[in-house]
Amino acid sequence: MRSLDYYEILEVSKDATLAEIKKAYRKLALKYHPDKNPGDKDAEEKFKIINEAYGVLSDENKRRIYDLYGKEGLEKNGMGFDTSSMESDIMEMFNSIFGGGGFGFSRKKDTQRRYAMDLEVELQLSFNEAVFGVQKEIEISYKVPCSECDGTGAEGGNLETCPTCHGQGQIVMRQGFMTFAQECPHCNGSGKIIPKKCKKCKGKGYQLQTEKVTLEIPAGVDTGNRLRVPGKGNKNRYGQRGDLYVLLYVEEDDHFIRDGNDIYIEVPVFFTKCILGGEVTIPSLDGELKIKLKPNTRDREQFVFRNRGIKDVHGLERGDLIAQIKMIFPEKLTDEQRELLEKLQESFGLESQPHKSKFESAFEKVKKWFNSSKN
Repeated sequence: MRSLDYYEILEVSKDATLAEIKKAYRKLALKYHPDKNPGDKDAEEKFKIINEAYGVLSDENKRRIYDLYGKEGLEKNGMGFDTSSMESDIMEMFNSIFGGGGFGFSRKKDTQRRYAMDLEVELQLSFNEAVFGVQKEIEISYKVPCSECDGTGAEGGNLETCPTCHGQGQIVMRQGFMTFAQECPHCNGSGKIIPKKCKKCKGKGYQLQTEKVTLEIPAGVDTGNRLRVPGKGNKNRYGQRGDLYVLLYVEEDDHFIRDGNDIYIEVPVFFTKCILGGEVTIPSLDGELKIKLKPNTRDREQFVFRNRGIKDVHGLERGDLIAQIKMIFPEKLTDEQRELLEKLQESFGLESQPHKSKFESAFEKVKKWFNSSKN
């Protein structure tokens, strides 16, 4: 069975540039790295082969020999593959993705901080509050360091060095030629442990305080929008506060349906008015609007009113109002109404039976099919 070609391993062509090779390598190394596939022997083996291929193809001299003589040519020339450049590439890749927590050594976490500085809350708005904007007063609960343990979570503020990582905040492991570090699972990267929990905060390191905050909700916000209120988040031991983020949810309206900055409204019209035409008054965000129906207006026909929709929250153009006709038919008929409708239908003659003229040729065609099949 033939061994895989280094180019096939990295899934690149033989004329690939160094940048393309590096990009392919980083993608595959991230996919098959042992940290992302714990206990998966196939992924571990694939990871080793990927590194071997990159070690050759990323070196101009080795790649030239490999292209001419293959793997055997490298072995005859005593050329293995150097991992120093690869380790540098992997460290750069994982640091950029995980913020310094991949390979190499990352900083220890702040042992005094037991919670994030920023705070996020949710706020429900009615349709009209979101469309027109509103001032809202909300009550928030934010975190402050426990006064008893100074935010450490430890009784008397006394922390001990983590025995697992010896205060480093991470543990270093070797796998073949690779050396990498990961956050210490015992102290969660802080390098310190709590020997005895604070009785007041039960080891959490914080207490909750409440505060009322006034929000200015701009016109045009929608579900998923976030408002940032500086300095209204959680507080640290130095008296500094993070930011408050308010995640908005907008209730649906009984009549208007929102699509971005456009709004739709369904206009129920009795079938006789659709046939005869006439004028219909509808509500809009700015008051009443009138629709002039032409005779024989179709069901679901739309009427667009430009710039009558929702104001863009970023100050761009206002959306449109789209009114869609919904043709309404009577649910029940009296004997008199039925008689009138039958007379009306008869008065149209053949026009009231369009299916006959439409399907005449089809009927003849089907008859011929049956006759030919019998013969």
